[in-house]
Amino acid sequence: MTLSVSAGQAVDLRVQPVEEVLDRVERSLQVRLLPDTVVRKRRSVGARTDRDTWVRVERRSPDKIADQGWNGTECAARLESVAQPTWQGCVVWRDADEPVMWRADETGLLPAAPVGSAVLNEAPELPNEWWEALNASLDALAAHRTRRVATPDTDTITQELVTESIRDVFSGHFDTTVQRWMPAHADLNWANVTAPVFSLFDWEDWGNAPQGLDSASLWASSLAVPALADRVRQERRRDFESRDGRLMTLFACSKILGPYAHPEDPRLAPARRVAEQVIEELQAG
Repeated sequence: MTLSVSAGQAVDLRVQPVEEVLDRVERSLQVRLLPDTVVRKRRSVGARTDRDTWVRVERRSPDKIADQGWNGTECAARLESVAQPTWQGCVVWRDADEPVMWRADETGLLPAAPVGSAVLNEAPELPNEWWEALNASLDALAAHRTRRVATPDTDTITQELVTESIRDVFSGHFDTTVQRWMPAHADLNWANVTAPVFSLFDWEDWGNAPQGLDSASLWASSLAVPALADRVRQERRRDFESRDGRLMTLFACSKILGPYAHPEDPRLAPARRVAEQVIEELQAG
């Protein structure tokens, strides 16, 4: 027995009991999770272990596990020249009482602390070496080849998803056809990178995506800090100046300006302003 939550009910692991799940992870991986280090998120729980590693536990319903599986962290271990924690092993099981799956991945410790939350309200102090490492890792990642398909927010990214996401929020006559697909982390935000030493973690959603998805995602999570957003655009300008990068900018903006937009989100105005500019550029060809 693990969690008593109906299949149709949203689960937030920040408030749901997870003690039995963590006990099972400890037994399966033969490790002890340090209670004072537990970090709880909406659909995952992580903790440091007594052998100086990190374990991340995730809960997903079967319909959110695509044909390629959900072994993103394991598959990312083969990516060369990409700064990330070393993957060491995992345990996966189907819940006995609920139509859900659990997965726990054990990796090396992060080389530094995460920069912050997914969306920043204050500019972090990032040395030039950090930006160089970010660029090197993203460029190396894009140069790899994979059959995986990215699943940002656990949704498989397809041409249809890109078109629907953009058309549901923005009007105007412009083509939404993606031209270049390449490997992307697919969840690049300030909660998934470390500083002052750069490292990129939480690889469960990586796979092929339109060029510029990662750059647009990091930019969107920076919009409350204009100087930081500008720095992201400057560092990743090759992505943002591409046609697909412009589409990914609209894709990122659609998540900010869409039906679930928060009226007090400081990113609303800059996202709307940039979206209007990008639409003009796409219409101009």
